[in-house]
Amino acid sequence: VQLVESGGGSVQSGGSLRLSCAGSGHQYQRVCMAWFRQGSGEGREAVAALDTGDVTITNADNLKERVIVSISKDQARATLDLQMIDLEPSDTGTYYCATRPGRCVERMNHLWYNYWGQGTQVTVS
Repeated sequence: VQLVESGGGSVQSGGSLRLSCAGSGHQYQRVCMAWFRQGSGEGREAVAALDTGDVTITNADNLKERVIVSISKDQARATLDLQMIDLEPSDTGTYYCATRPGRCVERMNHLWYNYWGQGTQVTVS
């Protein structure tokens, strides 16, 4: 399984961003995919998760007003997009995509996922 994130960069406060995670190599029709982020010196924080089986979406309570996730799939790959609006300097960090085959169980727990992307840096100033 391979996850490749894209779309990070520098954004001004109040702006928006769109990140994409292209996942390939899945042997399963149903997977749980999620976005996490990690600020400097901080732990990994869940942003949002999506179950491709029933397309249920869970956003972190402290972000749900500013986050939209969507999924597109074909037989070869699944792409999870993350849109965030009204960005603040506290949104600065490395954003990671994660996945695990099957339905989402502990979808907001980073320890539950077994595949990760390399991360993409987002800086808000």
